[in-house]
Amino acid sequence: MEVDANLRDRAALHRALADPVRLGIVELLAVGDRAPGELGQAFGLTSNLLAHHLKVLREVGLVVRAPSYADRRRAYVRLTPEPLDRLGLTASVTAPRVVFVCTRNAARSPLAAAVWSARSTIPVTSAGTHPGPRLNPRAISTAARHGLRLGRDGTAHVRDVVEPDDLVVAVCDNAYEELGPGDRRVHWSVPDPGAVDTDEIFEDVLAQLTERVDRLVAIASAP
Repeated sequence: MEVDANLRDRAALHRALADPVRLGIVELLAVGDRAPGELGQAFGLTSNLLAHHLKVLREVGLVVRAPSYADRRRAYVRLTPEPLDRLGLTASVTAPRVVFVCTRNAARSPLAAAVWSARSTIPVTSAGTHPGPRLNPRAISTAARHGLRLGRDGTAHVRDVVEPDDLVVAVCDNAYEELGPGDRRVHWSVPDPGAVDTDEIFEDVLAQLTERVDRLVAIASAP
């Protein structure tokens, strides 16, 4: 009997995840993107061994490595969403409150918070590392088109918002690199729609944020 292609693909995924380190990498990436150095540090891997594990995961379509939107010399590893639907991941995270952060708190972070508020009962807000004077008008119109309620009319600074127990989700490479990694910090590498400032890029960024929010909501719970 000829083996179905779907069965072969699923078997390849299971072979790739049979190694506990690779399974651990995937479960970390299910929450957020990581720099290769962060993954190596988390699992005590040399650069050569980390490269091997990432190559195995990349060959079965589970991960991609992409340059930072803030500094093209840096790179982040993230999961590709499609194969995840075939896997029973056990990653989980607890959060009394979620705070989405970007640089200016003008578009990505308030949009992410609006999507989260529509999907989860866990409290949410947003902030910026260098907040601008106002929300981006296209962020406001994009939220309105999708029936999303933005949390407030203005912006806020992380120092006035973030509390020790918050789960901080940096939806901006600059913000993440400025804040630095931490036990209660997650990173999603999402482009800045304000740099292009068209309805199309705002729609694309909202779709990326929605997909990420849905995946985090599925594994998040209140303490």
